Amino acid sequence: MADPGNERFQDNFGRSMRAMSDYIGLGVQIAASFAFFVLLGYWADLQLGTSPWLFLLGVMLGMVGMGLVLMKVLKSANRKR
Repeated sequence: MADPGNERFQDNFGRSMRAMSDYIGLGVQIAASFAFFVLLGYWADLQLGTSPWLFLLGVMLGMVGMGLVLMKVLKSANRKR
């Protein structure tokens, strides 16, 4: 015989994990967009010897990318309401 408390825990845990997956995905998107531009700027500085200018440009572009991802998520969240 199954324990009803255990089934309730499994149902709640499954719902919680599905809800968290949206936020985890958002965090990965933000981190990836920032890291891509920063690493690209760092690599370009190494290749061209322009340190730290392209790295700083990469940081700024990464921040813009993070902002764009957040704006996209906020727009879709507002549409769902």
